[in-house]
Amino acid sequence: MKAIVVEKAGGPDVLTIREVPDPKPGPGQVLIRVRAFGLNRAEIFTRQGHSPGVQFPRIIGIECVGQVVEDSSGRLAPGQTVATMMGGMGRDFDGSYAEYTVVASERALPLETSLSWKELAAIPEMYQTANGSLKYSLRVQPKRTILIRGGTSSVGMTAIALAKQWGLQVYSTTRKEDRAEVLHRQGSDGVFIDSGAIATDLRKQLPGGVDYVLELIGTSTLNDSLSCLGEAGVVCMTGILAGEWHLNNWNPMEHIPNGRYLTSYSGAGMSANDLQEIVRSVEANQLPLNLDRTFAFQQIVAAHEYMEANRATGKVVVVLDSH
Repeated sequence: MKAIVVEKAGGPDVLTIREVPDPKPGPGQVLIRVRAFGLNRAEIFTRQGHSPGVQFPRIIGIECVGQVVEDSSGRLAPGQTVATMMGGMGRDFDGSYAEYTVVASERALPLETSLSWKELAAIPEMYQTANGSLKYSLRVQPKRTILIRGGTSSVGMTAIALAKQWGLQVYSTTRKEDRAEVLHRQGSDGVFIDSGAIATDLRKQLPGGVDYVLELIGTSTLNDSLSCLGEAGVVCMTGILAGEWHLNNWNPMEHIPNGRYLTSYSGAGMSANDLQEIVRSVEANQLPLNLDRTFAFQQIVAAHEYMEANRATGKVVVVLDSH
């Protein structure tokens, strides 16, 4: 099969298309013919050599959609449309940047859909991350206020849509003034131009602060996000768009205000029922797709360059055209 192999850490040019042996499913595993996959910041960090424990060479990629070729458990029939994500894909074992991939049976989520492959591929990880952050880590409630920090990212755009659907008042940030209108169209009630320190500006508009902050930028803005919280407010650290993994000389006693809370979300997968519900909502135009741009398999270097340059407003998808 054709696969995109990373032999060593580096820039986008280390993504090399090669012929490699077809993977074989073992007991409790499913062989999937990959039809399309979404790109994620986590794959850029892995490619750059920043994901602990990843050994090269590696076929990266933490999600995909496609069709079952073989399920050793007998649970899924050949031809069944499935999505799969996380669970060590592209890190602990070879992932989705290939014509075929093998995952644990429980990680292959069956779906019924009328969406195209590129449309379907935009959904799994994007909605899993936004849904998990809001529902399970922040435990958002309607009629509360939330700040989405990093609003024009694919997860940020998705979180805005979900939070509005669930009845929250939503604010978001972008570094570029010309993207503010995009966030308003997505449903954001207010937009702050993010200089890295917006707490003062936010409190001019919202003196009591916000109830929740979804932190997608990372450690570089975390302290400022904590300063945006109102009483009993919660920050959820989910993303590291700025590429800053660690906080040096960080003092929780100093930087977490009294009576405010800090949590995180690093992904817990998604049930087939939850994903099917989201797919149906996208099909019915009740939730946005947030698909920014599609690349061909052979354009993987250009796709990574596009993401790494922060040009995307929404999800970037790679579609295989060899089947």
